[in-house]
Amino acid sequence: MKIRFLKTLIAVSLVASLANQATMAATPNHSATTKTLTVIGYHEITNNKNALIPEYAVSTAQFQQHIEWLEKQGFHFITVDQLISANKGKSTLPAKPVLLTVDDGYESFYQNAYPVIKAHKIPVVLAVVGSWLEPKAGAQVDFSDEKIPRSDMLSWDQLKEMQNSGLVEIASHSYNLHRGILGNPQGNSEPAAVTRLYDPKTSSYEADAQYTQRITQDLKHNNQLLVAHGLKSPRVMVWPYGRYNMETVSIAKQLGMPVAISLDDGADSAKTSLGQLNRILVEGNMSTTELAQEIENRQKNLGDNNRPQKIMHIDLDYIYDPDPAQQERNLGNLLDRISAMKVNTVYLQAFSDPDANGSADMVYFPNHYLPMRADLFNRVAWQIQTRTNVSRIYAWMPLLAWDLPKKNPVSEDLVETQQSKEGEHLNMGYHRLSPFSADARATIAGIYTDLAKSASFNGVLFHDDTTLSDYEDASPDAMKAYASIGLPQDLNAIRNNDAQLQKWTAFKTEYIDNFAMQLASEVRQYQPFLLTARNLYAQVALKPYAENWYSQSLEQSLNRYDFTAIMAMPYMEQAPNSAKFYQDIVKRVKQFPNGIKKTVFELQAVDWRTNQKVPSDEMASTIQSLYEQGVMHVAYYPDDPIKDHPDVHVMRKAFDLKSSKLIP
Repeated sequence: MKIRFLKTLIAVSLVASLANQATMAATPNHSATTKTLTVIGYHEITNNKNALIPEYAVSTAQFQQHIEWLEKQGFHFITVDQLISANKGKSTLPAKPVLLTVDDGYESFYQNAYPVIKAHKIPVVLAVVGSWLEPKAGAQVDFSDEKIPRSDMLSWDQLKEMQNSGLVEIASHSYNLHRGILGNPQGNSEPAAVTRLYDPKTSSYEADAQYTQRITQDLKHNNQLLVAHGLKSPRVMVWPYGRYNMETVSIAKQLGMPVAISLDDGADSAKTSLGQLNRILVEGNMSTTELAQEIENRQKNLGDNNRPQKIMHIDLDYIYDPDPAQQERNLGNLLDRISAMKVNTVYLQAFSDPDANGSADMVYFPNHYLPMRADLFNRVAWQIQTRTNVSRIYAWMPLLAWDLPKKNPVSEDLVETQQSKEGEHLNMGYHRLSPFSADARATIAGIYTDLAKSASFNGVLFHDDTTLSDYEDASPDAMKAYASIGLPQDLNAIRNNDAQLQKWTAFKTEYIDNFAMQLASEVRQYQPFLLTARNLYAQVALKPYAENWYSQSLEQSLNRYDFTAIMAMPYMEQAPNSAKFYQDIVKRVKQFPNGIKKTVFELQAVDWRTNQKVPSDEMASTIQSLYEQGVMHVAYYPDDPIKDHPDVHVMRKAFDLKSSKLIP
């Protein structure tokens, strides 16, 4: 059980790391000759065919080959002292610096890797798990549900000998966080360092204080254990499975570990925060050519924008059922569809709108503000991560469209529409909280924070309620905000003055996007490399003047979000010529730098005006046409796992027309 769990978690971390470039997408490329730091991680170095985790075990010969190749390519292995000194500005790193790390503390390290390290006189960081070292010689180690001999792990004498050599820096890999804990009512075992422990007896989760105390005690205990056995208190924290959040980083730093290493993707630098170092995890049989490609990809920051996304947009309302058994059957069918269609990205609904008024009345995660329809988001997200090849899961969330319980006074802080004299206006159809209300913003931020604590995901998709019409917002807080920038209090007067209209539109657009970025920042405290995407109305892409109607800007969206998911839905827009409709959007997107790489074309699977399904063959034909026009990223909404629409095999064939490989 444990070894299978280890394999699953490491694999999930590796796949998820492909998505973790949210803060790097706009940074310039690095040359391999710069002082960009490369961090490389190994697990077992063994010649034993029965390795504990064969997928991530390398032979002694392979390890030595990697070391020699790195040296021949001009890479310089650095110590933790050099890294910390460079970070403080007291020194500079050599060209092409490499920090070498090895996880877990297997005895095979001493037998196979340490001789190579001594022969080449290179430094290495060795991360050990205290609870695996604590048993005495001759005893067994609780590798969770499986027992392995204590002799499979390094002895204290071996650790002291290697530390005293000056070549091996002993790091913390936690005392007992290298395991799964109960993460939801459905029984999923999830990474202990970032999961709020679920208690089935009380049907509740760890409170913030309990979580902080558990992590602090674990890391502190491991440090004390190492010191008690004659080792130095560690300065480096290597997160089990690469999973961490900004609170765990803060705790590690407070305990004397300013350097913290994950499995995230992207380039490192000694000048950036040492508390979030990304790392290449070496897989079994990784050749030097493959290692070189990994290093190059990270130095160039080739991330999701360069990797075609094939996206299934999922309503959890389809999966939810009052009968838990039926709900699990629904989930099983969804997982089968995801696997068979080979999508690599999922937009997953985290809210619910049972009364279909366009606003979220409930959510699918524990929180302090809205009724929880079911504790389902965590379960579905985790199952998708561990049972399919999906590498990225975005939590689909409203920005403003929250229908709070009436007992909450913030429920009255609503977007207000000011009618024109003729009574005509663009009706957005959403019951929304006003972004200009400080109380509303704080409440929405609280909802997002509760989501971030409750599950593991890679991104947020902001719903199409991220908008204000040209007759909104007329609430008192909004009017004060307009007055602060010199706009009149009469919205009709603003609309009738082109200069004021443009100023008003730009102000609202930026205000909304600033709020979305604030929420993303809040979520990144718990999902550090979160990606952002937002839905955009097609008219904004087709008609620049439509920016006034929606307070949305294609150019600004492309600049500020990692992805802009244009709702390319001709039935919804009543487009007379669907082919031209798509062509016009593609043409507009191509006018912007990286427009194609940052735009998702989201298709509709249902014609909501007639409630008829869009034929699968038609959807597939559209995908093929978009690919032929140079489109990289395609999504569709909604997926109906109950009625199996669209057809899995038809969509798989269409998506297969575009490779999922990186496009430089």
